Amino acid sequence: MAMPGQLAAQQPGTVRPPHRRFIEPVAAPQETSVAGAFRPARVSGIHDVRAFGAKGDGKTLDTPAINKAIEAAASEGGGTVRLAAGTYLCYSIHLKSNIVLYLERGATILAAESPAGGGQGYDSPEPGPEPQYQDYGHSHWHNALIWGVGLENVSILGPGMIWGKGLQRSVGRNPHPEGLGDKAISLKNCHNVTLRDFSILEGGHFGILATGVDNFTIDNLIIDTNRDGMDIDCCRNVRVSNTTVNSPWDDGICLKSSYALGYARSTEDLTLTNCMVTGSYELGTVINGTFKRWPPNSHHPHTGRIKCGTESNGGFKNITISNCVFDNCQGFALETVDGALLEDISITNITMRDIVNLPIFLRLGARMRGPAGAPVGKLRRVNISNIVVDRTASRYASILTGIPGHEIEDVRLSEIYVLHEGGGTRSDASIVVPEKAKGYPEPTMFGTMPAYGFYIRHVKGFEMSHIELKYLKEDQRPPFVLDQVEAADFVRIKAQHERGIPMFALSAVKDFNVYLTRSLPDTHLENVVHKNL
Repeated sequence: MAMPGQLAAQQPGTVRPPHRRFIEPVAAPQETSVAGAFRPARVSGIHDVRAFGAKGDGKTLDTPAINKAIEAAASEGGGTVRLAAGTYLCYSIHLKSNIVLYLERGATILAAESPAGGGQGYDSPEPGPEPQYQDYGHSHWHNALIWGVGLENVSILGPGMIWGKGLQRSVGRNPHPEGLGDKAISLKNCHNVTLRDFSILEGGHFGILATGVDNFTIDNLIIDTNRDGMDIDCCRNVRVSNTTVNSPWDDGICLKSSYALGYARSTEDLTLTNCMVTGSYELGTVINGTFKRWPPNSHHPHTGRIKCGTESNGGFKNITISNCVFDNCQGFALETVDGALLEDISITNITMRDIVNLPIFLRLGARMRGPAGAPVGKLRRVNISNIVVDRTASRYASILTGIPGHEIEDVRLSEIYVLHEGGGTRSDASIVVPEKAKGYPEPTMFGTMPAYGFYIRHVKGFEMSHIELKYLKEDQRPPFVLDQVEAADFVRIKAQHERGIPMFALSAVKDFNVYLTRSLPDTHLENVVHKNL
């Protein structure tokens, strides 16, 4: 089946698709039918879907044949379900324990269009906890192109593609009609799961939704999608590596800890490394290697970021993020606003280019979307180092803010270079930033900031060292604004600022220290009501 125009480079005789690392399975022997045609034979441990009636022509609905092949493999205790080159039109595919779903090069699982007016199509969303504490899409798993619940030892492998052409991408908190699907891959309460080497194009609301999945590996994927690339929700012992996500309209790699399981469970023990996130490219052009940027006047938010939140009932613990690239998208967001811990986070070796709002956003809030009685959470012990940012938007500054009576604690930032667009005015510098304690957490929630570099409020135990800030256009705002901060140390800071504009604007600050900083003497201030340095 022909791909859309933006995927023309994948067709024979045009641009070769990007190289993908993969391991081909041993080819199944062939049997000759009476008519002399060839068909794949059953081999011990390998179940070719064409032997179960799949056509792979992009027109015939192949879901029954694929599900039969999976059932047959599961009945034998497990095995590999093989999809040879072809386009397999499908509704919901049901994964089973001890199964490898292998997509050979040239194989595409194509999500069928949802039936008009509802009715038969994708599986119905299963009963579960009411979605009052999270969006509807987070509360159901069966209404997906490929799904599995309560499984173990499951893999989707191979250099093929999952194309969610018929999936829904805009789903709010209300149920949608029967027969619609909104996720490419959804997994719930599974363990020992591996996703490797394939691509996802147009993944619906979620390219991957994994909830309560432990011992989980995601490696060498390309996700080129119209909402979230992947949501890793309430999962433990997770490894995400060597993956590219282009998600112009939503988050690229999103860690969550919702209440979708019916109880609060943290996302913890997670490593994320060697990944690229972007919101910059037209759909399909990352997969086919042409990397065509959206026109400058196109209307989409260039989201594409790495985020913890906004669902944060269970919290986030023991997470490392390293060696990643951000391109023309939003920056990091670490958010806990529903009464949980966000702690022991290490972020290092990151490059960012053309950040559409701000590079670093840490938010402790009190939205409290969850069962009544939960206390306000904590955000603490975060180390961020070795960050290079080439251009960030003129209105904004990196933000670290708690709320009155609930401070962010023990944050270390080091070896950071930020090139800012600049252009802020003296009027901008006088802005009083609202608290918005119960607001939905977004980096842009406070609007234009009174600093161009860092705005730091309700923070206790803060250290910055070896930081350099510059701007392209004259900016009348100070590089740093601190409000209600305690125990703040600044060491070896270089920050461009105009004559008459302070480097630091301090309000209600205790135990403030600056050392080895250009244009300022070493300074210790025990208790400051208002002061500019």
